[in-house]
Amino acid sequence: MASSSLFTANDADDPLSKALQPPPDESPDERARRIQQQKEAQAISHRIDEDIQESRKAFERRKKAIKILLLGQAESGKSTTLKNFQLAFSPQHFRSERAAWRTIIQLNLIRSIKRLLEVLQEEWDESAQPLRSGTIDKGKGKAVATAPLPRSPPKATVRFSTSPLTDQHRRMRMRLSPLLPIEEQLTRKLLPEANDRLQDVCVRAGSGWKGLLAGMQDGGGGDGKGREPRRPSTAEGKKDDPTAVLAACRDDIIALWEDPIVKSVLKRRGIRLQDMPGFFLNDAARIATMNYEPTDEDIVRARLRTLGVEEHRFTMESGALPGSEWYIYDVGGSRNNRPMWIPYFDDIQAIIFLAPLAFNLMLEEDAKVNRLEDSIMLWKDICQNQLLSKTTLILFLNKMDILQATLAAGIRVNKYVPSYGDQPNDVQHVTKYFRDKFRGYHKRLSPQARSFYWHETSVVDTRSTAAILVGVREGILRAHLQSVNVI
Repeated sequence: MASSSLFTANDADDPLSKALQPPPDESPDERARRIQQQKEAQAISHRIDEDIQESRKAFERRKKAIKILLLGQAESGKSTTLKNFQLAFSPQHFRSERAAWRTIIQLNLIRSIKRLLEVLQEEWDESAQPLRSGTIDKGKGKAVATAPLPRSPPKATVRFSTSPLTDQHRRMRMRLSPLLPIEEQLTRKLLPEANDRLQDVCVRAGSGWKGLLAGMQDGGGGDGKGREPRRPSTAEGKKDDPTAVLAACRDDIIALWEDPIVKSVLKRRGIRLQDMPGFFLNDAARIATMNYEPTDEDIVRARLRTLGVEEHRFTMESGALPGSEWYIYDVGGSRNNRPMWIPYFDDIQAIIFLAPLAFNLMLEEDAKVNRLEDSIMLWKDICQNQLLSKTTLILFLNKMDILQATLAAGIRVNKYVPSYGDQPNDVQHVTKYFRDKFRGYHKRLSPQARSFYWHETSVVDTRSTAAILVGVREGILRAHLQSVNVI
């Protein structure tokens, strides 16, 4: 009885045909195994062909997709702008990640508390003055250590504090101390190689941090969509859970932040925690609860620094061209990350450049360089780059809310920017001065003539930013359709 094969040969002398022929002494079991192996090989080959076909389709979709690069120095508002894009045009996807952002917001709040406690400790350390025993003037302060025993040497000293802070502040500081190990624990979970030099909550691009944090709140495994946050059991130990510890510390957090003496210490030291990214102390009463759920505005305001280049893909759910794919690249803005920008210049339709009008602040990585001056230098480099000659450049003069508060505090622009001269020190004139600076470099340095698009933004304000982004989206779409000869 002749055995059949999945392979046929027309030429008996063909070496390949001979190799594919079954052995002449093949047993029925061997024949069954061979046929099964051939079927499995065909299935694998079919899957490979399907994967190749799908890759080709994905490549074609990607060629038609709209790609945007977010550029600007560190803390310029790039990640916040990205979240506004997602909220405005892909809200379902944005809200599906709410569980992960809950932990980030809690961590932002804890880091603000940590900084507040550090300031208080610095105040105590710097105000403590060594005095000879027996020379204390009760009208000028308060001893923070007991007087020496009679047998102590005559030259023994006590520490005498001139700080307005009281023992009540020390007790509040002690009661808030359980938050500090939680901050360290969460920071290292997000970035295992984190160290004390990092000023921000950081994650590495592509690390899957959203799934990690959502899983923590779901009790492990799961995407965190549509579920109540996990509540730690007694066995788990509530002392390690940020929700439980924040809720337990809620009254002390509010009391310490609202304390007039603490506010006077911060003011005297020139520290404005409310101007720092990821500031939630004013919302502690709402966030430090067991049933806290982040609002859209909370997520947009949350501070999380991405190390490396992160690609975000989303499908437009509404507006013009629903269903169109958009890719937004969020790249690190610190100086050591800027060489990573260039590979992304070749295949993008638009750059949104964020320039915070922080004329009185210096770079975190170089305290000698003014932030606004650094933004202008970056803008000049981008305007004159030949690879970007046909790319739409959109300027966001960002953090207008902070500019307004800075000017209202009486800080003079000409102290930091001498060329500003004696012009009025108000938002309208200051904004026009810097806008004209950026526009002048755009016109003078661009390799070919192109339109100048600019917006005054405070990207933590979701409503006003949403209106701006609608116009930005329409402009990018129009330029994209023109480039592919659709209009």
